[in-house]
Amino acid sequence: MTDKYVALPQGRSERDLDAAIKKFTAILGEQHVLTKAEHLAPYMKVMMAVDEKQHAPSAVLLASTVEEVQAIVRVCNEHRIPVWTISTGRNFGYGSAAPGERGQVVLDLRRMNKILHIDPELCTALVEPGVTYQQLYDYIQEHKLPLMLSFPAPSAIAGPLGNTMDRGVGYTPYGEHFLMQCGMEVVLADGQVLRTGMGSIPGDKAWQVFKWGYGPTLDGMFTQSNYGICTKMGFWLMPKPPVFKPFAISFDNEADIGAIVDMLRPLRIAQVIPNAVVIAGTLWEAGGANVRRSDYIKTPGATPKEVIEQIKKDKGLGAWNVYAALYGTQEQVDVNWKIISQVVQASGKGRLITAEEAGGTQPFKYRAELMSGVPNLQEFGLYNWRGGGGSMWFAPVSQARGSECDKQVQLATRILNKHGLDYVGEFIVGWRDMHHVIDVLYDRSNPEETKRANACFHELLDEFEKQGYGVYRVNTAFQERVAKTYGPVKRDVERRIKRALDPNGILAPGKSGIRI
Repeated sequence: MTDKYVALPQGRSERDLDAAIKKFTAILGEQHVLTKAEHLAPYMKVMMAVDEKQHAPSAVLLASTVEEVQAIVRVCNEHRIPVWTISTGRNFGYGSAAPGERGQVVLDLRRMNKILHIDPELCTALVEPGVTYQQLYDYIQEHKLPLMLSFPAPSAIAGPLGNTMDRGVGYTPYGEHFLMQCGMEVVLADGQVLRTGMGSIPGDKAWQVFKWGYGPTLDGMFTQSNYGICTKMGFWLMPKPPVFKPFAISFDNEADIGAIVDMLRPLRIAQVIPNAVVIAGTLWEAGGANVRRSDYIKTPGATPKEVIEQIKKDKGLGAWNVYAALYGTQEQVDVNWKIISQVVQASGKGRLITAEEAGGTQPFKYRAELMSGVPNLQEFGLYNWRGGGGSMWFAPVSQARGSECDKQVQLATRILNKHGLDYVGEFIVGWRDMHHVIDVLYDRSNPEETKRANACFHELLDEFEKQGYGVYRVNTAFQERVAKTYGPVKRDVERRIKRALDPNGILAPGKSGIRI
């Protein structure tokens, strides 16, 4: 730390940063260049089990136009200043808003918050990075548009551009967000602006309806990478169906998880159930219902099974709690509901619960809202389970097969309990894949527990990798570790692309383990 700055970029002196800050201020104005500790505090608060100082920014830049972003990257090139870009959310569980490495300048695009276009007939949208799902939802409601959004659980404060760029997922039939993306505008490291797909043709009207354009399709290259800064993104919106029928299936036995997935997979592949199916464990659901561990037990360490059983009884939760929905006309919904009811009945496992039976109780209410495109923040109740502000999401991906499930749950539970932590997890069954999302919750105010959480996350990565499971996203403290999992050839190709597009390595060095 210097007298003037909280941190300095790696390899840069105070004089180097002074020169860059002077030019950033000329571009943005003094009020939009933040360097004081009190102004940087929101960008330093991490939930990872590492020292916050490791992720302290040197400054924050609040750009409002593409031209400002272009000017900023040119200054960064001139003075070799690394810049870490964020948009609307705080990326809880995956690293927060802090930069990937100490001293990087944060480029915050929240002021670029225009909804540029929505077409209610073609069901498309074009937005800037600062647009939140709540803002978009309010716009759709205000203009009475017959459209439905898809978003991740922390929906109100997150945004479609940022979530899609990190390949996040949602809970409607349009829940594979990158699949529904169509057209990007990207500022490259040299300040040039690239429009993908049909966007490079002057006057073209098909930018948000035809993904591919001509030649190589480049959009995916800019997701989970540091090859450019996305300043506009198009995506498809789902037409609002005349009938929406959310439902749950409750299972009392932990050992049923394999049978649940094998029962649901054919229904997902055939699109009888058109949205991603959530299979949430007891403690995940307890968190969503704002249950605190301290309400039941005061002693540290892993929560005993008998306590979890008591929570199940008190809150009416299953060992596994399935959430899905049907969409369409009344005739379509009735036919598919009959199929689902027969499949569940034939399995001899699980109890179907409709919205009428659940009433307005949590967690059914917020799950139904997510599946119907109504934003909320209910799932943040997870962070009250242990308290203390520690959260790291561990998210291995596998085939949607029942045989994958029980061994994953047992392996994860054993590792978590070994480190005095709880299994708080859910499976999300896609078309053919399955995300196993585990929230490693711990008390960051307790140094000893924080140390254990860090060791736990390392062990989860190591042991799941030995079983052939890789994660699809990870917090910034573990980016390099996860990148190694995917092997040297992939990493070499990524480095070659990085050197070609960003020879000075100014854009988010280390993002997804990619460097020049």
